[in-house]
Amino acid sequence: VLLDSHADFCKKCGTLRGTREQGIEMQSLLKTILMGQVLSLLICGTAVSCEYLTHAKVETPMLQSFLNYALLLFTYTTYLSTRKGDRNILQILKTNWWKYLGMAIADVEANYAVVKAYQFTTLTSIQLLDCFVIPVLMLLSWFFLKTRYRVIHFVAVAVCLLGVGAMVGADILAGRDQGSSNDVLLGDGLVLLSAVLYAISNMCQEHTVKNLSRVEFLGMMGLFGTLISGVQLVVLETRAVGEIKWDVHISMLFVVYTLCMYALYSFMPVVVKMTSATAVNLSLLTADLFSLFCGLFLFMYKFSALYIVSFVVITVGFIMFNAVPTYSVLPEEPAEASDDPEAQSSSDQLLLSADNDTQRTETLTANDTP
Repeated sequence: VLLDSHADFCKKCGTLRGTREQGIEMQSLLKTILMGQVLSLLICGTAVSCEYLTHAKVETPMLQSFLNYALLLFTYTTYLSTRKGDRNILQILKTNWWKYLGMAIADVEANYAVVKAYQFTTLTSIQLLDCFVIPVLMLLSWFFLKTRYRVIHFVAVAVCLLGVGAMVGADILAGRDQGSSNDVLLGDGLVLLSAVLYAISNMCQEHTVKNLSRVEFLGMMGLFGTLISGVQLVVLETRAVGEIKWDVHISMLFVVYTLCMYALYSFMPVVVKMTSATAVNLSLLTADLFSLFCGLFLFMYKFSALYIVSFVVITVGFIMFNAVPTYSVLPEEPAEASDDPEAQSSSDQLLLSADNDTQRTETLTANDTP
C-alpha cells in the first residue's frame, strides 16, 4: 500500500511539475515578446526624433552617436572602473582591448553607414536590405558561437521576412516618400555593409553578455565608442555641428534621441542574454511599423491595412522562433557572477526548489523503510 501511495504521489508530483514548467516557459515567452517590443519602441523613438531633426535641416549622425557613447562612458565605464578583482578595467584593457576596439568600430560604423545610405538610396531598399543582418548573424553564430538551429527557426525567419515584404508593399501602395535615389548602388552597398557590421557587433555582444557581463560590454563599448565617434565627429561633422541653430526644440530632440539610444543599448543585452542576438533582431523588425504608426499622426502618412498584417506576421514569426530553443554544440564558458539582482534571485529560487525536492524525496524514502 505504501509503495502504491508513493507511486501515485510521484505521478502527481510529476504532473504538477510538468504543468509548472509549461507555465514558466509560457511566462518566459510572453516576457521575451514584451521586452522585444520595448526595444522596438525605443528604436521608434530614435526614428521619430531623427525625422524631426531632418525636417529642421539637422544631419549630424555622428554627433548623435557620440552623445550616446559618451553617456555609456559616463555611467557604465565609470562603474566598471570601480570594479576590483580579475575583471577590473585595467586587466580587461591589458588582455582584451583589441577585441573591444574591433567591436566598437563595427558598431559605430554600422550606425554611420545606415544613416548615410538614406542620402543615396530609397527607403524600400533600406528596409529590405537591412534584413540581411539576420542571415549573416545566424551564419556567424553557427561558426563562432556554435549555435545550432532547427527547421522551425528557419521557417520562423522566413515568416518574419514575409512580414517585412508586406510592410514594404504597403509603403509602395500608400505612396510613401521613398527619399533620395541619387546613387542607388552606393546606398544599397552601405546598407549591406551596415548589416554585416551590425551582425558582427551583435554576435560579439551575445558572447560577452552570456559569458562575461553586461556591464563589461557596455563599459567597453562606451569607452571605445566615444573615442572612435569623437574622432569621426571632429573630422566629418565639425562644420555641420557649427551650422545647427540651437533652440529648445532642437535640444529636446537631441535629448530624446540620446535617451532612447542609451536605454536601447542598456536594455538590449538583457534580452540578448535571455534569448539570442538573432531573436532580438527578429523582434526589431516591428520597429519600422511602430515608426509608421507614429507617422500616421505626426507626419500624416497614409494608412494601409497591410501594416497591420505585417505586424501580425512578424510577431507570429518571432513567437515561432522563440517557442523552440536553439542549442549549442559546445558548453558555454563559466560566467561571472551576474550583475542583475533579478537573475541572482532566480538562481537562488531554483537552488531552493531543488533542496526542497531533495528533502521531500528523503522523507518519503524514510517513511517507506520498514
